[in-house]
This record gives sequence, structure tokens and C-alpha cells, in this order.
Amino acid sequence: MYTREQASQLRQAFWTAFGQYMAPIPSSEGMRINWSNYKTGFKNVYFRMRAEKKSASIGIELTHRDPEIQELFFEQFLALSILLHDTLQEEWTWELHAEDENGETVSRIYKEIGPVNVFNKEDWPQLISFFKPRIIALDAFWADAQYSFEELK
Repeated sequence: MYTREQASQLRQAFWTAFGQYMAPIPSSEGMRINWSNYKTGFKNVYFRMRAEKKSASIGIELTHRDPEIQELFFEQFLALSILLHDTLQEEWTWELHAEDENGETVSRIYKEIGPVNVFNKEDWPQLISFFKPRIIALDAFWADAQYSFEELK
């Protein structure tokens, strides 16, 4: 078992290693990008990567406090689902109005793997191999799809 501080340091070390690994890779538009903290340019629309003790996930999270607006964003992603899945080259799980770890209502489109453990450095290559192609694919998808969301901004 790790202390809270040790766990925090290990998580930070993983995301630092991931960021350094991804740093030379430009965005789909040829720009320099912070892959670990991807900015969509839309408030309440996030591309999130999570690595925990038993699993890891990557996904699109919609966090608008108004469930109706959150649903509008979700429906717009649904309208683009063929493009999304073609770009990702796999199907993801879709959840409208789920509850996050803080009890907030969020909607998610995500992919999860397990068992992997961010606290086990031997799992880091598997985690990086999971995150890398998917965050690059999300970036490629977003380069085209973001304009479909302008009216919802």
C-alpha cells in the first residue's frame, strides 16, 4: 500500500513520462500540443485519460451542469458517431447522464482496459500503448468535428 503522497508522486511520474513520450508528436494540424491535458476549446467538453489501480480509461466527458445542454452535446456526438468510430477504429461505450466519482452528472464516451495498475511501472508501457493511439485519434476526430459544435458554444 502506498501513502497518499507516494501514490500522488507515482501518478505524477507516469503522466510526466507519458507527456515526454508524446511531446515530439504534433497534433493532427501540425501544432505542438499538451497531450496529457488536451484542450478542446469548449467549456465542459474534455478528453480525459485516467489511470488507476485496477483499470485505465480514455474518453470524452461532457460536464455541463444543465442536463439538457449536456444532452444536446451528447446528441451532437451521437450524430458524429460514425466519423468518431471510423477515426478510432473501434467502438466505445456511450453513457448519457452517468454519475462521476464526485456525484456530479456527466455524460461519457469512453474506452476502458484492465487489469492495469498505474502504480506498477511494469504496466506503464501497456498504459502508454493504450492511450497513445486513442488520444491521437481523438485529436484527428476533433480537428474535423469541433465545427459541428459551434452553435452549442
